[in-house]
Amino acid sequence: MYSIYKITSDHVVDFAAEELKKYLRMMMPRCGEISMGYAPEAKEGFRLGLMQDFGLDVSDAADVTLDDIVYIDCAEDGGVIAGSNPRSVLLAVYRYLRENGCRWLFPGIDGEFIPVKDIAPVKYRKLASCRYRGQCNEGAEYQPNMIEAIDFTPKIGMNIFMIEFDNPKAYYDSYYKHRGNDTNREPEPVNPETVLQWKRQCEAEMSKRGLQFHDMGHGWTAESFGIDTTDGWVAKDDAEIVPPESRKYIAMINGERKLWHGVALNTNFCMSNPEARRKVALKVADYSEQATNVDYLHVWLADSSKNHCECDECRKMIPTDWYIMLMNDIDEELTARGLPTRIVCICYVDTTWAPEKITLKNPDRFSLLVAAISRDYTEPVDADLDVSKIEIKPYELNKSKLPGSVNEYLAHAKMWKDMCPIPAFVYEYHFWVPQYRDMGVFDSAKIIYDDIRGYKANGCDGIVEDGSQRSFFPNGFCFYVYGQTLFDTEVDFEALKEDYFSTAYGEDWREVAAFFERLGKAADYRYLNAKLSSDYEKSPYYNPAFAQSLREVADIVDEFAPFVEAHKNMPKRAQTVAYRILRRYLEYCKGLSKVLVLKAMGAGAESQAAYYDFLESFGKYELEIERWYDHYMAYASMRSVFGKKDAYIPF
Repeated sequence: MYSIYKITSDHVVDFAAEELKKYLRMMMPRCGEISMGYAPEAKEGFRLGLMQDFGLDVSDAADVTLDDIVYIDCAEDGGVIAGSNPRSVLLAVYRYLRENGCRWLFPGIDGEFIPVKDIAPVKYRKLASCRYRGQCNEGAEYQPNMIEAIDFTPKIGMNIFMIEFDNPKAYYDSYYKHRGNDTNREPEPVNPETVLQWKRQCEAEMSKRGLQFHDMGHGWTAESFGIDTTDGWVAKDDAEIVPPESRKYIAMINGERKLWHGVALNTNFCMSNPEARRKVALKVADYSEQATNVDYLHVWLADSSKNHCECDECRKMIPTDWYIMLMNDIDEELTARGLPTRIVCICYVDTTWAPEKITLKNPDRFSLLVAAISRDYTEPVDADLDVSKIEIKPYELNKSKLPGSVNEYLAHAKMWKDMCPIPAFVYEYHFWVPQYRDMGVFDSAKIIYDDIRGYKANGCDGIVEDGSQRSFFPNGFCFYVYGQTLFDTEVDFEALKEDYFSTAYGEDWREVAAFFERLGKAADYRYLNAKLSSDYEKSPYYNPAFAQSLREVADIVDEFAPFVEAHKNMPKRAQTVAYRILRRYLEYCKGLSKVLVLKAMGAGAESQAAYYDFLESFGKYELEIERWYDHYMAYASMRSVFGKKDAYIPF
């Protein structure tokens, strides 16, 4: 009979013990009941708790509340499973189970691969390579999937979940209104109150697991002045939503103070106005005073570029200097209230350019988020980057062009850190648009792998991904690479590939991997990243010669389809689901490739009509595969290729 004893009294350790019990009983379904209790003096059985409570060394963690060390020393009948903080104890439980053959291939019960076997001894100790390892909500969200995504986060070694916005209704709207698929699914709108309740439910699930909670981001530049941003990027009548008394605080552009293209979320404010900065500082402090469960509060500016105030005062410094002045105002108010809130400022769009004159008065409160939104996803971070060789052009108010390479962003980040010596991590977009640009999966996965290692080599201590929580179509390999590499940057890419594919697809996994290799060569991911055009004046996607390669996709799919059909029922449920997802992916690739052939041949209008026909046709499968496939984001990712036919995409 097995026993689990909690050495440390903490609610996350309690949850870790429950998870250990659950999976041990699943692995050994005839092992009988497993007793569990709080026993600080226990010397036998599984003992769970903080490393410090076992007298174990944690000196390699710079901050034990933020840095995760997992420690395992177990024999066949139990042993020590510990961590540097309560969350790390849970991570250690999942690592112990992983070492015993368990895998989590994608969120939810259907993504669990739990072997039936007796447990084996495990000795393991590791300080996570990166401090920041997580994801942020994006795409079309629905609540059951959000709960599954939070549950999945620590199972693959991650420690952060971020929810953007005070009320993330804009993301939920994309799902519940079934944007991009309302001919197949009847819209079922939700109200702000419901979404706010769901956000609190998500927060409770994060707390249960001890995850770092990163909150907010955009919105402060409007909400601080009574301008509602709940509907996200939807344009509205300026006169209706801007309170008359707030007009003077809105950024002046071309001599007018009005919403930027009617979108409150995209509108900046007059940062040289001390009264305006004071209002934002009070808004942040009021939020912090109430949201004491937030580990990092992100304070970003508007979600657009070239839209900063052009008044005479604001012209005296670049936007980032005014932004740092705002950060100092926020710090002063938080300090006056005795609030320890960690604040994240962002190197993003116009604040990509580092401050020139103003520095942070209290750098201990701040972290820097580097958001390389305009980067090229065909080139990874250079791990041996010499930023001194990268030319950075001076900022010009509302004229400067955003960087095109990730390495240029890192040069900006170096200038930021020279002025503001604070910890830095990255806000990435691999699971936003880029994931839909690679049919063959492996190119994107390798970019993610190289990026993580390159960012770490360049002084960025991890990543939070802005992307869909349903980034598991055709499989979860990219996400698996993401989680595993953040935890251990020395892990081997090919080993990860064999590990994931052999678990997901069984003993014939090499044939599946070979299929993706062939698919990736035929539908070269550089094409959808606008790197293969033979005439950019006609279109970034014009390439009649490449059309022949795209035609091969249908043949590759047809050749592989009988193999998938023969494997649709597998010994393990997770494998069955993996092949069922793959079966639908074959249809997706075949349909999309036919549309892309038209695009490559220069038939723009014809390809657009064909794409929307394909979108509607494939939409009939959404309900079947929606736990892993984000139909809305798949559509959104193609808006720059085929053009916007309608108002599905509000940004």
